[in-house]
Amino acid sequence: MQSSEPPSDRPIVLVVDDTPENLMLMSALLGDHYRTKVATQGERALQIAAQLPAPDLILLDVMMPGIDGYEVCRRLKANPATAHIPIIFLTGSIESNDQELAFEVGAVDFITKPVVGPVVLARVRTHVELKTSRDELNARYRSLEELVEARTKEVVAIQDVTIRLIGSLAETRDNETGNHIRRTQHYVKILAQRLSAHPRFAATLTLPVIESLYKSAPLHDIGKVGIPDNILLKPGKLTDEEFEVMKTHTTLGREAIERAEKELGVEVRFLRFAKEIAQSHQEKWDGSGYPEGLAGEAIPLSARLMAIADVYDALISKRVYKPAFSHEESIRLIAKGRGSHFDPDVHDAFLDVAEEFHRIAQAYADH
Repeated sequence: MQSSEPPSDRPIVLVVDDTPENLMLMSALLGDHYRTKVATQGERALQIAAQLPAPDLILLDVMMPGIDGYEVCRRLKANPATAHIPIIFLTGSIESNDQELAFEVGAVDFITKPVVGPVVLARVRTHVELKTSRDELNARYRSLEELVEARTKEVVAIQDVTIRLIGSLAETRDNETGNHIRRTQHYVKILAQRLSAHPRFAATLTLPVIESLYKSAPLHDIGKVGIPDNILLKPGKLTDEEFEVMKTHTTLGREAIERAEKELGVEVRFLRFAKEIAQSHQEKWDGSGYPEGLAGEAIPLSARLMAIADVYDALISKRVYKPAFSHEESIRLIAKGRGSHFDPDVHDAFLDVAEEFHRIAQAYADH
């Protein structure tokens, strides 16, 4: 039994009571202000509450056939689709612990029968208004979350595009690199993923770190933009003096990133690995590399990963001063550097994923 249909924009109140007279009384009392729905059993109340549009408030009797009001309330609160609906117990029971139990199972209020009309209306209005305010706040929060997510994606996209553009700038300076940048960033990611299961690296190589390494790898040779063309593009072996100049591309790369940060007035977190890789990817495990002669663990892990990725790609690629080596020959040559040029554990991980390196090389082959 229901009251005549009020305007559809009014809040909905579900009245649950096994006595028809009580349902008629509450429908009449609420009808001028709310749309009412009624149920005479707990099971039916659960069905109505789960339907759309959901009630904005439930007036719930305690003693009913089948499941009682307390159990109805428990089930409503256990269901994510109905847990947000405020419940007021409306009952003739006046046992000492009834109110305590009502609040324990999730009710927001407790009214004893016989009811006083203005009191019921006041309490219903208060809790409906509270729910409406919560719903509005939740909607604004969701909207804000969506906006933040969209802006975050935009910022990440700008970062990614910026890295790719800068990396491509370095690539255009050296007409022999081809898809070198793309291959090496995929090598680094595959290598990091493999090492993430190693006890020595598991705590460091988390998924966010691996993604940052992947995005930062294209900047490893950014410093080459500062190397004169007569050295960078020389079609032959460099002299000792020219090689000293070429070696400065490592520090030039890091300094370029640091200058950009200084102009921004902030150290950009996502560029941390880019600086490490640019500066230290030519260091060697035994300390014989450049520019600082770092050895062992003093070399940032990001640079140790890039070192083996960079060397592998150089070996399989044709240069004016050398032919392209086969995948198998490149593996053999890299193996000679275990413990001298390369971190032994990083080298061993490379052997484990060498075939994946080969597939990447084929997918991004120079044309």
